[in-house]
Amino acid sequence: MPASSPQVLYTPAQRARRDATAWTLVQGILAPVQFLIFGISLYLVINSLHTGEHTDWALASVVLKTVVLYAIMVTGAIWEKVVFGQYLFAPAFYWEDVVSMGVMVLHTAYVWAWWQGAWSANDLLWLALAAYGSYAINAAQYIRKLRMARLQKTETPSLPVTGAQAST
Repeated sequence: MPASSPQVLYTPAQRARRDATAWTLVQGILAPVQFLIFGISLYLVINSLHTGEHTDWALASVVLKTVVLYAIMVTGAIWEKVVFGQYLFAPAFYWEDVVSMGVMVLHTAYVWAWWQGAWSANDLLWLALAAYGSYAINAAQYIRKLRMARLQKTETPSLPVTGAQAST
């Protein structure tokens, strides 16, 4: 278990694999789609808790959000395997993956409770809010890593300047 995130997010080889794989594009599409569904669903959940209206829509929206979460988790694990050589818990994304597991547990608990029909709608909506809180934390972690990756300078070795190059 790493003590902290490494200073350099990607080695040059990892960056090349990241840039070459189609899974980077898949993640780049699924992440904003999931966030959009999250925003709409969060509104529906809060509105339903506040007004009691459109509860069926709110409950179903959490299921949809969970389906997309599963898709992004599976494709993200494949992406991590391609880039870092392991499906989960690569040192560069260790803590994001740890929190992702908590996010998955809460969303899965929601779907299980929804499917069983044993919980009240309000209890389900409160569980959804807990799942969404964990998702928000996890999304912030990944946004931070995206920013780190954009700020990371590509490491190009300095070559000595020869006399012919210096005079041109």
